[in-house]
Amino acid sequence: MMNNNPLEEELLMYSRRHFFGKMAKGVGAMALGGMVTKDLFAKEVAERKLKQVAPTAKNVIYLFQSGGPSQHDLFDHKPKLQELNGEDLRDHIQMTQRITGMSVGQSKFPFAGTVFDFKKHGESQAEISELLPHIAGIADEICIVKNMYTEAINHDPAITFFQTGSEIPGRPSMGSWMSYGLGSLNENLPTFVSMVSRGSGRPNCQPLYDRLWGSGFLPTQYSGVKFMPTGDPVLYLKNPEGLRPSLRKKMLDQVNLMNEAKLKEFGDPEIFTRIKQYELAYKMQTSVPELSDLSDEPQHILDMYGPDVHRRGSYAFNCIMARRLVERGVRFTQLYHMGWDQHATLPKDIVGQCKDIDQPSAALIKDLKQRGLLDDTLVIWGGEFGRTAYSQGALTKTNYGRDHHPKCFTKWLAGGGIKPGMTYGQTDDFGYGIVDADGNPVNPDKHHYTPDAVHVHDLQATIMHIMGIDHTQLTYQHQGRDFRLTDVHGKVVKGILS
Repeated sequence: MMNNNPLEEELLMYSRRHFFGKMAKGVGAMALGGMVTKDLFAKEVAERKLKQVAPTAKNVIYLFQSGGPSQHDLFDHKPKLQELNGEDLRDHIQMTQRITGMSVGQSKFPFAGTVFDFKKHGESQAEISELLPHIAGIADEICIVKNMYTEAINHDPAITFFQTGSEIPGRPSMGSWMSYGLGSLNENLPTFVSMVSRGSGRPNCQPLYDRLWGSGFLPTQYSGVKFMPTGDPVLYLKNPEGLRPSLRKKMLDQVNLMNEAKLKEFGDPEIFTRIKQYELAYKMQTSVPELSDLSDEPQHILDMYGPDVHRRGSYAFNCIMARRLVERGVRFTQLYHMGWDQHATLPKDIVGQCKDIDQPSAALIKDLKQRGLLDDTLVIWGGEFGRTAYSQGALTKTNYGRDHHPKCFTKWLAGGGIKPGMTYGQTDDFGYGIVDADGNPVNPDKHHYTPDAVHVHDLQATIMHIMGIDHTQLTYQHQGRDFRLTDVHGKVVKGILS
């Protein structure tokens, strides 16, 4: 006869050998049980360390553009490329930077001027491409950073670097560090949420792995929860067919009793995570359907995000979801939009890609602002690296491609203590490298902490500073050493802070 009490069933599974094995470890188990405090799960430790910085934001929305958007066609206008269109880069500047295996065999590296028009917008007079008319309309709300650089030249290491502070997989993601260091602002939703959308450019070109929003070696309670583009918003959230909610609740209560017993016995943080996740999942059965139901949104708000807003899994839908998550106290929301890896037919591919993101990105900023949420929310837009000034493959009057370019590219930020309506940093006339305010070349590899260039770790340090975290202090010991998001590098970019 089946026993309906899982706690009793578990106890019946103990054998004589198992019993004496447990007794042999009894003293150790008692000692470890005494360590099961908040400090074991790092909360109090983190809180003590975080009192050193006054936060200017409570939430982050990271609009990550996977594949590497072309700065030359969007934000970093280079008339010199138009003037020298088709001429070999090596005839004008020394080609000192790394190139990928996709371009290394080219006999010529012809400058490729953009086929798109640029205009100055707003009081800030920011130069923005015709491809982004809606973002151009919020030019005075954003800070355009043109002197970003990274160390990685291929997609997966470069994306991993931005998300975890290391090109090697296995470290905690930025959202997990935020969750670990700051805790939750809500009881019914995750602290860290990720969403993925496929763009109109090259939507299937580069995979995105779940480890990008994983917790690495931090306890798994700090992992991001992925909201799905189809089906149930969160996997396995619904009760199985025929299972009454009251029976589900009874089962979860019994499972938690077993987990609490194991937690006292072993003091394993993963058991604590399991308890918390069961509790959160039960609450999310009500909160997630309400969150993803847009029927309470006014029509003029839906129209502001554009026609794709009703399509689950679209960039527009994910943007309005990000705003709704911020309203409900979710600290870190990560949106990944695929399709920017445009090596061959860039002028054709980038048009649809920009149409995907332009209106929803601008709508998100305007929507947050009109609700009084932008001051407390940091929004970041950008990819893992930029694109080359030269054409990859054949260059024609109407077509060109661009390879990966890690040593100078553009991101923009808004809200949360960022100076609005400004452009920070600059690149040379060819868009090949970073220069200082006097136009002198900057070699960030030689002088890592130069104020004229913004490294990946610098951006991460700045994001953490805005959220009230001293990036040098929030650490976690793993395999005998203290780790942090910014490794042993990083400076706060004070020039973009209001």
